[in-house]
Amino acid sequence: MDEAAMAQLMAQGGAGGGKGASSQEELEAQEEAKRSAEDQRRAMLSACMTNEARERLARIAIVKPDRARGVENMIIGAAQRGALGGKVSEERLVELLEQINEREGASKPKLTIQRRRPNMFDDDD
Repeated sequence: MDEAAMAQLMAQGGAGGGKGASSQEELEAQEEAKRSAEDQRRAMLSACMTNEARERLARIAIVKPDRARGVENMIIGAAQRGALGGKVSEERLVELLEQINEREGASKPKLTIQRRRPNMFDDDD
């Protein structure tokens, strides 16, 4: 291999020296941006919800994180549009959850699983 080809490989990152540090810095910057956005999200929710509603939403998030995230998005969206008439109480949170359940209940079919019982009196011996 001649020197020009070797230089080209090194310039493309074949040596691995220069690109590793910058990509690590980019990853750290992305993580910091995610943390910052999540902090802003929590601050906005804390300003828009009562303590009881936040506690209830935290309990819901333990069991169904996607459902809790959907409610959070609804609350933040309403707050940004100015459609939130004061802080969201626990009762209002329950209403939002019921709305989501009605919407998802119509679109998702109910699934029932029936398990077979073992036949203990099988004479295959």
